[in-house]
Amino acid sequence: MNKRNPGRKGGSGRDAGGFVALPWTVLDSPAYAALSHPARSLLMEIARQFVRDNNGRLLTSRAHLAARGWKSAAVIDRAKHELLDAGFIHETVKGHRPNKASWYAVTWQTLDRHPAYDVGAAETFVRSAYARTLPLKNASLGPSRGTGGPSIDPSRGTGTGPPVPSRGPIRATFALSPVPSERHHLDKPSAAATTTH
Repeated sequence: MNKRNPGRKGGSGRDAGGFVALPWTVLDSPAYAALSHPARSLLMEIARQFVRDNNGRLLTSRAHLAARGWKSAAVIDRAKHELLDAGFIHETVKGHRPNKASWYAVTWQTLDRHPAYDVGAAETFVRSAYARTLPLKNASLGPSRGTGGPSIDPSRGTGTGPPVPSRGPIRATFALSPVPSERHHLDKPSAAATTTH
């Protein structure tokens, strides 16, 4: 029972148990808006693992995620690389076969120190790295400013005057009449035959 509100259970009016503390600055960031749906889902799975002092030991292995419905190692791998590139997670231990999983930290929380981290992992951790990365998709919806080259105007031409209409009607260059003859067309001599006589 809540001492301030005896009729309410818990301290905040929500269901009992732990919860994922995901700041609005993460959800409202351009980098988050650019994430694919699998990457957003994986980020929630990673954030679900954080408790109090394990930021840096969070898992994305297929063995760990299979119980939560993740079936494809390829989907997990693509989503993980997307989160790394966008700055939402940071790798603290590089996994290797046969059975050592990689460890990760979310960047909206302080990194919890651990002696098993790879050399340099703690030193290269950047808090809120997602806020310092450019969105992966649709980085700019505005038109390009270009390179400042010349404008695309119509050509001024060669300096000649504009074309003018012909002086008078166009005259035919042949002597034959355009009106059909009364005779059959094969009986009429050609223009070449009439000019030679």
